Amino acid sequence: MPAPIPSLAFERALWVRQLAHVAGVDEAGRGAWAGPVVAGAVILPHPRRVKEWWTDAALRDLARARDSKLLSPAQRDALFEPIRTVALAAATGAASHEEIDALGIVPATRLAMQRALAALTIPPDALVIDALTLPAIQLPQQAIIRGDQLALSIACASILAKVTRDRQLRELDVQFPGYGFAQHKGYGTAAHRAALENLGASPAHRVSFAPIKNLAATELGKVGE
Repeated sequence: MPAPIPSLAFERALWVRQLAHVAGVDEAGRGAWAGPVVAGAVILPHPRRVKEWWTDAALRDLARARDSKLLSPAQRDALFEPIRTVALAAATGAASHEEIDALGIVPATRLAMQRALAALTIPPDALVIDALTLPAIQLPQQAIIRGDQLALSIACASILAKVTRDRQLRELDVQFPGYGFAQHKGYGTAAHRAALENLGASPAHRVSFAPIKNLAATELGKVGE
């Protein structure tokens, strides 16, 4: 069954309540073993007529936006600048691997989202968020399961977050060669696990995550033998 095409239905439900600036919010890297979690926030324009989206080339580009996980790297990269061009405001925010270890992944994800929202040049009136709510943000908000597949502004936010984080992981690959960060982006692949077993954890790894924690325990056990 094909994935649904993201629409503006959730955003429109808020626009009709006179909430003009609706920010879609999503993250990338929540399940990775290394690197930051990155969030994107995007406020899209709302034309009075749907036809306006199809008569404007920049707006038309966004019809190709999907959940970032359903797009190839080339497709995501091709949408990155059009999203930033079309959006009334767009920003990213991150929480470091140290913050993830200190706070836990869900609080750190919320922190990254809050930072993305704080970086917007236009303050949002309401939020649509993939799966989470942000209790620290006193705005009308809706957590939408599979929101990156359903709401266009969330899909756009997911692309900004994913492209931004992938670029950061390519930089980590230069800093810490041998782990394959440029290929697996810090996620738990067989190649990543093999690199950990051969090299040990890098300074970019999330030591609170089970694979890294277990590796450290194993190494400690060998020392104690």
